[in-house]
Amino acid sequence: MVKDGDPSWKPTFIVKPDGGCQGDGIYLIKDPSDIRLAGTLQSRPAVVQEYICKPLLIDKLKFDIRLYVLLKSLDPLEIYIAKDGLSRFCTEPYQEPSPKNLHHVFMHLTNYSLNIHSGNFVHSDSTSTGSKRTFSSILCRLSSKGVDIKKVWSDIISLVIKTVIALTPELKVFYQSDIPAGRPGPTCFQILGFDILLMKNLKPILLEVNANPSMRIEHEQELSPGVFENVPSLVDEEVKVAVIRDTLRLMDPLKNKREKQSQPHKKPLAGKEGPSDCEPAGTSDTNPNPEAHLPSICLKQVFPKYAKQFNYLRLVDRMANLFIRFLGIKGSMKLGPTGFRTFIRNCKLSSSSLSMAAVDILYIDITRRWNSMTLDQRDSGMCLQAFVEAFFYLAQRKFKMLPLHEQVASLIDLCEYHLSLLDERRLVCGRSSTAGVRPPGRSTPQGATPSAQQVEGHPPCCTNSAHKSSRPRHALS
Repeated sequence: MVKDGDPSWKPTFIVKPDGGCQGDGIYLIKDPSDIRLAGTLQSRPAVVQEYICKPLLIDKLKFDIRLYVLLKSLDPLEIYIAKDGLSRFCTEPYQEPSPKNLHHVFMHLTNYSLNIHSGNFVHSDSTSTGSKRTFSSILCRLSSKGVDIKKVWSDIISLVIKTVIALTPELKVFYQSDIPAGRPGPTCFQILGFDILLMKNLKPILLEVNANPSMRIEHEQELSPGVFENVPSLVDEEVKVAVIRDTLRLMDPLKNKREKQSQPHKKPLAGKEGPSDCEPAGTSDTNPNPEAHLPSICLKQVFPKYAKQFNYLRLVDRMANLFIRFLGIKGSMKLGPTGFRTFIRNCKLSSSSLSMAAVDILYIDITRRWNSMTLDQRDSGMCLQAFVEAFFYLAQRKFKMLPLHEQVASLIDLCEYHLSLLDERRLVCGRSSTAGVRPPGRSTPQGATPSAQQVEGHPPCCTNSAHKSSRPRHALS
């Protein structure tokens, strides 16, 4: 449709079949009508992206960057980036796409699993030469040419944080369906592989995120026809061993306990030397530091370190918290009609212009449309994306004069406000049977009605219901 509306727009597209890996089935097209999967898109969907025609080249070769990102915790959100990564090179000098070279996979696709079969692939014992190098060696080369490396890293960190923020709402929904609430500390983590392309102007572009990146540190080398040997890759070993080692160091559940035990409990008497006087805590013979012999951690925390710059993007994250609160059934990932009505009622969103009958119609219309677009029909109900659409609709009705971002933020504030009042009433009711107890006053967000600003005569009856409410966890720090 875009191409038909603008004949001057002549991009190249890259088509990636769903469920593929290691470059399998990827191809380039010049016209949408050339797509090979047109008849089978429903059974095997494909991601179609605009191909980046002007990448940064080194030695006349196109390359991409694989960076490893540790998602240590979802709530609170903690993100770490490895200080070094891999740079994977094509094995044929790059030319901009044309009908004559679209099929040259060694020119256009950086996948290691493809290029290793090229006769031009170079296995190197150096981290700065060959067809696979460390990203730090690329940065050193760019720095020698006057490139602002700090700016490049800053842009990459921004890209990673924004991407993870976009992922976390749905990840939270999946997480709560498998991990029981209330467990102390993070109970699982994930190492993600970010594939990034640097454009000619040094702007980083996200190609894809791998949920299960390869951690192999060796490659197969053909000694004779049909005879292969696994040969260690120094580049892979330098980067991947550090990522796995330091991930385990950060996730070690006993680390905090050991650090507390290593600290002296009593201050030594004056004139008497103790371990704390002559050596750092944890280095005495009784409390040796198990990490003393290890190099410094290669994983750099980027969130919540830079949270202030990016928290404005976490609106959908806060919507996901509301969505999860009203799911009701443990393990469910879709919101039923009763849960949606309870959300509307508890957040006081119904009015004379939005009756509960209209709420039911809104639920049915949006849920039916989203369910028709998804391949997984096992569960009925409103998915997170459908809930977000409904939330946007409600925000635009409630705050008509504000820009969209402010409409949504205002509605989230309003919902969190009413739910916190509800939680306080239940808390007071649980502690005292005295009627008419009023919870502490709090500031009222925009859009709250006067009747909602005051606690009505008697708090609601408190029973041990199946729906256990807790104070909403604010995504913003």
